Amino acid sequence: MSATDVRKPILTKQRRAVFDVIQSSVDHLSAGEVFDRAKETLPGISFATVYNALRYLKENGMIGEVSLSGGPARFDRITTRHDHAICEACGKLVDMKLEIPGSLLKSAIDVSGFKPRSFELTLWGTCSQCV
Repeated sequence: MSATDVRKPILTKQRRAVFDVIQSSVDHLSAGEVFDRAKETLPGISFATVYNALRYLKENGMIGEVSLSGGPARFDRITTRHDHAICEACGKLVDMKLEIPGSLLKSAIDVSGFKPRSFELTLWGTCSQCV
């Protein structure tokens, strides 16, 4: 196989079950929540298998991961660039599709001195249900 060949991800029945759980949810599920839902279709699936499937799906660009400070990682069905709002009272996590002005990205680069790999805006606050 040459360096330009791209391998298609292999979806075992366990990976497919985990992928389907994430794709069918509008929520950003933790690994534990994915495990609980995957067990509904594959009762014999183990937590380790779910965890490994999540890692595999993320590494192959099939799902996204949102890491929150102090909380478990959550998994996202949207893999394109987008932003999030997080409720500090209930933990609700909402997707936002915002246009990031080029001037904001340039300012962030200038201030940090970083060469960006990605850019995401996270809004922390209180959702309308918790206000």
